[in-house]
Amino acid sequence: MNKLVSLVSGIIFGIGLVISEMINPAKVLGFLDLFGYWDPSLAFVMIGALVVSSPMFHLIKNNKKPLFAEKFDYSNNKNINTKLIVGSALFGAGWGLGGLCPGPAISSIALFNVYSIAFVISMFIGFYIVKVLNFSATR
Repeated sequence: MNKLVSLVSGIIFGIGLVISEMINPAKVLGFLDLFGYWDPSLAFVMIGALVVSSPMFHLIKNNKKPLFAEKFDYSNNKNINTKLIVGSALFGAGWGLGGLCPGPAISSIALFNVYSIAFVISMFIGFYIVKVLNFSATR
């Protein structure tokens, strides 16, 4: 049942990314271009996500466990360290330069866009490099 719920949730998420055009790098870059031709439409997508997710998070956070998992799986780490800063900077640079972040990039593969495929391949190479260099999150 857990895998089915994960699949359905992923499909809904992917459809939302397509409808909101978050899989379109030009749309994302337009949103990030604050001093040029700024496109605020993705701000409404983010606000809509917060309107739905924030109340739900507060409703379920005191539950002992989620409906379809053994336990809640989120980080309790409150430390700001070098790994967090470097990782955030790399993520932001990748998002700003490429116009995609991991979720939309993976969703956009379905469109067979060479740019998106190259982005996802590069993203997985980055994952592998971090693993090889042993920059694990548990350190």
